[in-house]
Amino acid sequence: MGAVIRLYSHNWFIIVASFVAALAVTLFPLPAMLAPLRPDWVVLVLIYWIIALPHRVGVGTGWLAGLFQDAATGTLLGQQALGLTVVAWLVLLLHQRIRNYPIWQQAILILIFVALFRVLGAWVLGVSGRPTGFLYWMPAISSMLAWPFVFLMLRHIRRRYRVT
Repeated sequence: MGAVIRLYSHNWFIIVASFVAALAVTLFPLPAMLAPLRPDWVVLVLIYWIIALPHRVGVGTGWLAGLFQDAATGTLLGQQALGLTVVAWLVLLLHQRIRNYPIWQQAILILIFVALFRVLGAWVLGVSGRPTGFLYWMPAISSMLAWPFVFLMLRHIRRRYRVT
């Protein structure tokens, strides 16, 4: 009974629900013109939770979220997992610095982290014989622009439901 109360008191299901929502938004169909502009929602959610709760969300969460994203999007199994694991590791190393930056500087770091995620994905695609084009890199810019909204929304949810 104590474990159930402890799990409920920390609202761990809010974190899981945010990853499920990010994956759902990732899978939501967009017109062909807008699809390359879709931010990397799972990367954004992962970065937020690592910055906010590094003792609960980390490299393992990134790997697991990446495997789910690989399975859901039909990419090569491990492609997203590799990228999310590396990004999670870097954010975990730098989380104390990142959380002290203003949101616009965090957005610039998001551009770098998502670009790194994309570089690792391009490497896997290149090894498998599928080249990437210019539009492959657009989610890094759209993720940077979406970061302030994602950050403020998830912070509000974390405070509202007292996720610790």
